[in-house]
Amino acid sequence: SATGRAGQPIVSYWLGKIGDAQIGPVYLGLTGVASLIFGFLAFEIIGLNMMASVNWSPIEFVRQLPWLALEPPPAELGFCVLCPLDQGGWWQMAGFFMTTSVLLWWVRTYRRATALGMGTHVAWAFMAAIWLMIVIGFLRPL
Repeated sequence: SATGRAGQPIVSYWLGKIGDAQIGPVYLGLTGVASLIFGFLAFEIIGLNMMASVNWSPIEFVRQLPWLALEPPPAELGFCVLCPLDQGGWWQMAGFFMTTSVLLWWVRTYRRATALGMGTHVAWAFMAAIWLMIVIGFLRPL
């Protein structure tokens, strides 16, 4: 039943031809909104640094996109909490915002499952994927 839900769903005939025709209602809550904000910050840091690395040229950005990256701090700096921005600091900031975004989305997933009386096994599987992301993307480069 749809008791306790706010808003009306949108039904699309054409989306129904390829999958689910119903869009919404979507409940984000505080953790969902915070997750989207932190994710946008990470995306913005990565995108602006990549644009700056090609001298703000959209053509070069598209051409070199597969090779553009934010680099982690060099080994000479060792483990520094706040590295200089041009020596891995942007990588640290983007990683922090992305990890915070994903963890907040996990909290949202867990809380929605418990609020709807569902099992939390999907949230725990998502946490295993988050742990893999942290180990491969953050701990290993350090």
